[in-house]
Amino acid sequence: MKILLVEDEPKVASFLHQGLTEQQHVVDLAPDGLLGLRLALAGQYDLIILDTLLPGLSGLDVCRQVRAHDAGVPILMLTALGETDDKIRGLDAGADDYLVKPFAFQELLARIRALARRRHEAPAAQALLRLADLTLDPASKQVQRAGQLIQLTAREFALLEYLLRHQGRVISRVDILEHVWETSFDTGSNVIDVYINFLRKKIDKDFTPKLIHTLVGMGYVMKEE
Repeated sequence: MKILLVEDEPKVASFLHQGLTEQQHVVDLAPDGLLGLRLALAGQYDLIILDTLLPGLSGLDVCRQVRAHDAGVPILMLTALGETDDKIRGLDAGADDYLVKPFAFQELLARIRALARRRHEAPAAQALLRLADLTLDPASKQVQRAGQLIQLTAREFALLEYLLRHQGRVISRVDILEHVWETSFDTGSNVIDVYINFLRKKIDKDFTPKLIHTLVGMGYVMKEE
């Protein structure tokens, strides 16, 4: 793979550059956000590994601008900021995965392989998804409830699409992490609950019937009330 590594800590950058090169990847290195953004927009990369706290331009800003330019390139955020709110900000900025320092290099390689598989898998079916008066169009990325357009973030859209594709089934938090985020947060993280609440406020709060239901200790199910 051709990888762009945006990392300002020299020791970490050197360690990752050497390790990834030994795995037969081609690695370009940027020590600040401004150069990282220029390289990302100019080059054709298979993966971008991006620190959050960068000089010149923050990793979040780099991620947003790259994502606006290229919706497909996988972005893995590699950062010391490990609180749930930090992860939500990174994922909402457009990151596909989020790994907190310190980390095991073998875990990084596993996540890179997962992102590569995800990019090369056949696209999901583009048929319109429906439940009650809720519709989701995978092609246009539009969601409507009772004819009203609902604005969702990329992560909220991915979560809703997964729930709709498995409507009527109980989906565990682990299932959601593995299929929507393709990663796993520590078991104490409430990131899934946060995003479920985001969706409820947008597609359930002002509508009837309620479509997202919690089964305590089991997970979530999307169905008509």
